Amino acid sequence: MNILSNLLTQPVQPPRSQQKRRGVEIKSQREIEVMREAAKIVATVLKEISQMVQPGMTTADLDAHAEKRIRQMGATPSFKGYHGFPGSICSSINNEVVHGIPSPKKVIRAGDVLKVDTGAYYQGFHGDSCITIPVGEVTPEAARLIRVAEEALYKGIEQVKAGNYLLDLAGAIEDHVKANGFTVVEDFTGHGVGRNLHEEPSVFNFRTREMPNVKLRAGMTLAIEPILNAGSRHTRILSDRWTAVTVDNSLSAQFEHTVLVTETGYEILTDRSKV
Repeated sequence: MNILSNLLTQPVQPPRSQQKRRGVEIKSQREIEVMREAAKIVATVLKEISQMVQPGMTTADLDAHAEKRIRQMGATPSFKGYHGFPGSICSSINNEVVHGIPSPKKVIRAGDVLKVDTGAYYQGFHGDSCITIPVGEVTPEAARLIRVAEEALYKGIEQVKAGNYLLDLAGAIEDHVKANGFTVVEDFTGHGVGRNLHEEPSVFNFRTREMPNVKLRAGMTLAIEPILNAGSRHTRILSDRWTAVTVDNSLSAQFEHTVLVTETGYEILTDRSKV
């Protein structure tokens, strides 16, 4: 997700079987079928976590559940060990933006805004998705931030179809976020996903000329993931070298789906309503 250097989204030297290929991959029908299964595993785990979260649990509890279930369904956690990341999920609370490390010391409390991001590697392909969970009753501002973040994801997804461009997605997301008074985090982006957890192209959540405006083609698989802050869009990395937080301590929310581009539109592969 980080445009320049973040390890969870810009692989440096993954295992040979997962090494990044040049250019944007178009998946075959067989590959798409496998990706549907990988994505279904991710959707199942996130749905289970959303239903089990309660105050007093730790993020390590959620991580243990995710790893157990991913392996039970015949996959391996995409994140665990990835450039040294220790968890099967990223668990980021309140002002933590992304890449929070699960810990038995991190207790989940009522009113928290909890982001859970996870991936599953199944028969050579990855699925990737993130949800934001309001823990118990949250503040009105937090509830609105979560709602707008999810809406922004679907505003972007609605622009997905063969012949459209990545900046069509980016513009739809950015416009919705700004219209609601929040900011788009620009340090992180979405990405292609498939054989590698992170592939070309970068999927921006804001208009930019930094990267080519890629034309969408049927068979592309994209991880679309807007990240919103209630205050400043700027972030900083903590001393653990993973966790990104807001610079002004404001709340942050994120949603992500793995999406297949089709000739007439899209298919949300990590759709939790279908598991």
